[in-house]
Amino acid sequence: MPYPECKVYFDGSHYIAIPHTEKRYRPRPKKQEEVIVVKEGNASELSVESTETKEMQSNSAPQESDALSPLETIAVTGELPQEEQPANILQPNERLMTKKELFDELYQQYLYLKKSERREKLIAALRPYFKTDNAVKNYVDSNIERKRRNLICRRIRLTRKINLQTFTHFVTFTYDGKLHTEETFRKGLKKTLANFASRKGWKYVGVWERSPEKQRLHFHGLFNIPESTMPGLLFEKSDYSFKSHRRQITVQNTYFNERFGRSDFEKIEDYTMLGSSVAYLMKYLEKTGEKIVYSKGLPQYFISDIMDEDVVTTIGLEDRKLLLFDDFECWDEGVSVGKVNADTISQLRKSN
Repeated sequence: MPYPECKVYFDGSHYIAIPHTEKRYRPRPKKQEEVIVVKEGNASELSVESTETKEMQSNSAPQESDALSPLETIAVTGELPQEEQPANILQPNERLMTKKELFDELYQQYLYLKKSERREKLIAALRPYFKTDNAVKNYVDSNIERKRRNLICRRIRLTRKINLQTFTHFVTFTYDGKLHTEETFRKGLKKTLANFASRKGWKYVGVWERSPEKQRLHFHGLFNIPESTMPGLLFEKSDYSFKSHRRQITVQNTYFNERFGRSDFEKIEDYTMLGSSVAYLMKYLEKTGEKIVYSKGLPQYFISDIMDEDVVTTIGLEDRKLLLFDDFECWDEGVSVGKVNADTISQLRKSN
């Protein structure tokens, strides 16, 4: 029995297929989080007040039935009643946010700390909001686990996208303070790369990173640059590397140097170099928490019908996935497209 409409990805060694299921998707209702009032200050001493507390305070105020009428007020005080100010107006040092938003903000702030120290600081900063110590510890631990799961999903998505592509260069862009600020560099480079992707067929995946000493913003990325689409001229430049403490020869590009500051193009010669480049990107993905930047046209899967004779065995949780032979036949709506290879995959439908 063939498996129609499978999603197929490459894990670096083998092709894995996920059979199509007819199980209907039912959206899970999102839990409505309580909005809290956070007073600005030291992150470890944030003063957090829930809307429930404010409601309790307002409920403890005198009821309208106990208050004097406007005419009675004039008769008693001899003054016109003052206009009441709304109780929910925020002070200049206050802002509204949810517990999750506050946790994410603090987590990013404590990202470079050790795990145990980060956890303790998160618990201390969020403690004013919770009724008990156990409640805040459970909340922090569950959200740390959420961050860990999200990171794993991002790593899986990154590797699957990369393994279905062919990359030609590992590139680093650094801005010159005389040409750009950090904001204009980020915005200008993203716009330039997006134009090359749409007009010249470039494909790329990368991450923003700061140098450890000067904290200057860089962009590291894997690029697929088709022939005759490279702007400007490539040239070799000899300079001193403070990281390796020796002189090195780098390949730079006049087009990007003139517009941004400095560019380093390193040609990818083999799969080993590609693997080290992917590991480099993942290191900064985990260390900085930055989002991966993808160009359009980088799918995780291609769609193909799978025949029984092309399946080695079932794998994964509850044997839901299919391990395929390296030379399996690709089919599209009952029509054979050919043995799996880059040209065959380019003809098949894609999915994320």
